[in-house]
Parts: sequence; structure tokens; C-alpha cells
Amino acid sequence: MTNQYAIVLAAGKGTRMKSKLYKVLHPVCGKPMVKHVIDHVKNLGIDKIVTIVGHGAELVKEQLGNESEFALQAEQLGTAHAVIQAAPLLKDLKGTTLVICGDTPLISSETIAALFKEHERLGAKATILTARLEDSTGYGRIVRSENGSVVKIVEHKDATEEERSIKEINTGTYCFDNQALFDALSKVNNENAQGEYYLPDVIEILKQNDEIVAAYQTGDFDETLGVNDRYALSQAEEHMKKRINKKHMLNGVTIIDPNSTYISADAVIGADTVIYPGTMVYGHSTIGEDCQIGPNTEILDSEIGNNTVIKQSVVHNSQIGNNGAVGPFAHIRPESNIGNDVRIGNFVETKKVSFGNGSKASHLSYIGDAEVGENVNLGCGSITVNYDGKKKYLTKIEDNVFVGCNSNLIAPVTIKKGSYVAAGSTITDNVPENTLSIARARQVNKEGYIK
Repeated sequence: MTNQYAIVLAAGKGTRMKSKLYKVLHPVCGKPMVKHVIDHVKNLGIDKIVTIVGHGAELVKEQLGNESEFALQAEQLGTAHAVIQAAPLLKDLKGTTLVICGDTPLISSETIAALFKEHERLGAKATILTARLEDSTGYGRIVRSENGSVVKIVEHKDATEEERSIKEINTGTYCFDNQALFDALSKVNNENAQGEYYLPDVIEILKQNDEIVAAYQTGDFDETLGVNDRYALSQAEEHMKKRINKKHMLNGVTIIDPNSTYISADAVIGADTVIYPGTMVYGHSTIGEDCQIGPNTEILDSEIGNNTVIKQSVVHNSQIGNNGAVGPFAHIRPESNIGNDVRIGNFVETKKVSFGNGSKASHLSYIGDAEVGENVNLGCGSITVNYDGKKKYLTKIEDNVFVGCNSNLIAPVTIKKGSYVAAGSTITDNVPENTLSIARARQVNKEGYIK
């Protein structure tokens, strides 16, 4: 196999999106479009990826990090002009180069691999990824000879009536012999109505040199969808959602209503987990086996163990162990580390907390900036009072502690193991081991007061 490279075109602003966010950064199923493209390309073990940036260059670079090298197209003068910006990084290398747009998030690694394979099998200098479309209005048509070889690409506006009847269209994704590509790019001119340098002109230049130009037709036009406006973005979202949900269902996950379930492309879900309607799983979330998630639950960049139930709750940037129960209406905020066999009940909020195995806060509590040991019971309305208006402080609750209802634990404070806190107490001092702590005024009855 020859060396393989990729050029990802991501310089355009995308004016038809009518957005302050640059086009390729618009998310599809929670991930920017250009990141989808980069990930599909990376899956093939490509030797070098160069992303052409322009509008929003720094934001695109920040999003992709070290997953790509970058070349700047300071002025957008067409697709050929964009590709030639990669010359300092690629032009002297031997191999095959993929040119793909950063606004085609649905294209799969399998389709890209098939394009490479066909290109190299035929020994072509260029291979066009094509698709069949019944209504091909507006697309460039692939004109083939009787033996099936590519004669030319003709744009819709320039096509004859016979050519307009062709159903095979150019998707805008190509493979090239790398050195032939950059040699031809030097000959592309901008003698057209838009005054731009167009990549399809490379195909014509190669044909004039009697080079082999091939085409590989994908069986799924939807994969090639380019996103240019918000309507196309919604179409890409719908197709991606179906693809992701299907993958999980074929891997043993039950999704009760796929139409109302949104799962990110990077999420991992174990077999025999059941996802109920209205559930949204974002980012790099991992959910174990035999879980019940939802309905109406949001999970972001979190790790959920096996056999855990989360109902009508929000979990962000946190970990929840095995055999847990969360919700309904719980809010697990970032940096919550919930152990095994833990119960976080309705209207409980946690933040930056560790919860030991077997502990529970069943209802109406706020537990923030706290270390909670094992087998702790936090009664209804228990609060860790962690903020004095300037700083936040830590509450430590050791193993086997029982905290009664409506108790305030004023941080910094430590409740030592085996202790009890009486209901209605406001604790400001440390509580020793195996101690009952009562911090409330004695009841006083004023007889006859109502009269």
C-alpha cells in the first residue's frame, strides 16, 4: 500500500448558515462537523492530515488540536486555491491524497477506504467519489465513456439536455496521485465568471494528459450530504442520529423510541441497557451493561457503571458506580464521584463530591464540596454549607454516619465515623466518633399565646 494523505477543506465561513459560528464548527449529534470528518479519516491510519483553515482558523485549530496539521487560506479563491495551500506540507511526497470537505460529516470510514482501494486498484491519477441521485438538479454530472471510464465532470449550468439526464453526480470528494495533483494545480486558472480556481479543473487537466481518471460510486447518497444551511444541518443530524442509534441497537442496547433519543457519536453503551424516550447522551460518555437510563435524562461526558438506574435527571462530567439509583429529578454536577450501591434521590444536587459505597441522599439535599464515606445516610433536606460568599470549603462525612433531616453542616467541618446528627441541627464544629450531636434551640411552649 502506498502512503496515504488527506486534505480537509475547512476555510469557508458558510454565509448561508447565517451564523456567528463558522460552518464546519456547527455540531452534528454533539460533535463539530469537521471533527466528524477528521475522525473518519483518522480511523484509516492516514499518514498525514492537513486541514485548510481560513475563517475562524484559531477556533478550528483549537477544536482539532494535534489531530491535524494546518495550512491557511487567507483569501478564499476557490477549492483548487484551497488545496494548493497544502503544497509546503505535501507536494514533494509520493502517495495518494484524499481531498474532502469539512462540511460532510456523514461520510463513513468504510466509504473513504473503498475510494482509496478503487483508486489504487486502477492505478488512477484521480478518482472521484460519486453517488446516484434521481433528482440531480444543481449537481455536477459524471460523463462516462462506453467502457465506463470517466470522460469529464460537467456542471449543471453547462450541461446539455442529454447530460442533465445523467443520475451519477460528483460529491466533491476525490483521491489523487499526490504529485500529479500538485503538478496539475499549478496549471489551474481562474478564467471563469466567479474568478476562482476550481478543483474539478484538475480532472480536465489530467484527462488532457491522457491520465487515468476513475470514479467510485457510493451506494448511499446521504453519506455525501454537504451542509450549507440550517436545513441541511437538520438533515445531517437526523441521518447521524439514526446511524448511531442503529449501531447501539445492533450491539444489544434497547432504545425504546429511537426518534426521541439522542446519542453522541463518541458514546459507549453496554449490552442489555435500556434507553427510554427523551434521553440525551452527549460527549465521551460511557454507560455500562444492564442499566436503565431515562426517560428525559441528560448525560454529558460521564461514566456510568453496570446495573444503574437514572431517571429524569441530569449528569455532567461525573462518575456513577454499579448498582446505583439516581433520580427522579436529581442533578449530578461536575466532579461528582458516586460509588457503588448509592442512592441519589429526587431533588438532590451534588457538586464536586465523592460518595462512598452504600451511601444515600434520598431527597431534597444539596451536597457540594464534600467527601462522603460509606454507608452514610443523609436525611431529607441535609445541606453542606460550603460557600461563605468568597471561598468554598470542604465537608467531610466519614463512614456509617447518620445525618438527620434539615441539618446544615457548615464547612469546613468533619463528622467522624459512626456519629449521628440530630434532625434540625446546624453543625459548626467537628463531631467526634460515635457521638450524637444536637445543635438546635430547646423547644419553648408559650401557653395562652394565641389568645
